[in-house]
Amino acid sequence: MARAQTQYKDRLFSFIFGSDEHKDWTLSLYNAVNGSSYDDPESIVITTIRDALYLGMHNDVSFIISNEMNMFEQQSTFNPNMPLRMLQYAGSLYEKDITLRGKNKYSKTIIPLPVPRLLVFYNGRDEMPDETVLNMYDAFPPEHRKDADISVRVRMINVNKGHSGRTMALCQPLAEYAWIVDRIRALEADGSLEDAIGIAIDEMPDHFCIKPYLEAHRAEVKAMLLTEYNEARQMELFYREGHEKGQREGRREGRREGRREGRREGRREGQAMISSLMERLLSAGRIEDAKRAASDPEYREQLLKELYMN
Repeated sequence: MARAQTQYKDRLFSFIFGSDEHKDWTLSLYNAVNGSSYDDPESIVITTIRDALYLGMHNDVSFIISNEMNMFEQQSTFNPNMPLRMLQYAGSLYEKDITLRGKNKYSKTIIPLPVPRLLVFYNGRDEMPDETVLNMYDAFPPEHRKDADISVRVRMINVNKGHSGRTMALCQPLAEYAWIVDRIRALEADGSLEDAIGIAIDEMPDHFCIKPYLEAHRAEVKAMLLTEYNEARQMELFYREGHEKGQREGRREGRREGRREGRREGRREGQAMISSLMERLLSAGRIEDAKRAASDPEYREQLLKELYMN
């Protein structure tokens, strides 16, 4: 299991759509969300960050095609901070790109850069529209948004079964991915997650193009999904903790500047803090620390000091 976590970063989405072995699936997804018709998978250059070389960061799927830098993220929990996270990913990817091309960002000559395309594929349990646009300016104080020098826009596409029908029809691997996620959830309701994963793979229709690939890597796929689902549950615990903290912060702030605005600000700060801590722990592979922090406020404070004050 540890091997799968290291090699495939514990996400089935990136295993399917970020593989050099199946660039045709990546291209199909790209065409589906952009309305394009590229037909040469080898025109894709996978650039996904998978190790600690670039600021300890990693993302789900990124690739360059036709002078565009595409960043695809799969999310099973809605995260309104994706524009900020994508901005951080973009900085690392641009650094990687210009380093590999031997360019000097301090030179007097402008460096041509690929155009960023930012997408989130959401398959959480909360009801969401087929498509949503997340803007970084929503995080700025309203009175200063129009003056901001940075603007980041992220498209979020709902890829749960029954949503985004046109996109699913144009990308068969995506529709099959949605099917297996939905089937695992249904089976898990009546049994263990591990059994649900195995049964779902067995029950996949034989004509599914991703079935032979998942069967050939069954152990890795099971490890990825077990870790991914456990992380999603842990994230929910952290969000609940953040919401409670946000309410407390909001009450204090509300007494000073107005209860309604204070609660809103407190929730934002609490959720951002908990979400950030969760991401850093999971990125570092510190699953046990994350679990303990969810139920032990003193230990959580200790981790916050360790990660953010040193």
